[in-house]
Amino acid sequence: MPRTKRKPDDPLSKFQRYRRAQEGKGMRLLRVWVPDPRRPEFAKEAERQAKLLRGRAEEQEALDFIEAAADWPREVE
Repeated sequence: MPRTKRKPDDPLSKFQRYRRAQEGKGMRLLRVWVPDPRRPEFAKEAERQAKLLRGRAEEQEALDFIEAAADWPREVE
């Protein structure tokens, strides 16, 4: 995002302006705790779950979801 000089009479912070711009695009701020992929247990659990899916119909459904998420359009500013 290009930097713009803040007008002296603009009371909003950089983050407030960014959040308002994102809300204007229909986005919503969401905070969520997710597993940390840097931990050794993460890889073990991912492999365990992958083995459970291997060869099942749900495997293709999961792969299709991952592919669709990877192809999600990104806005370039």
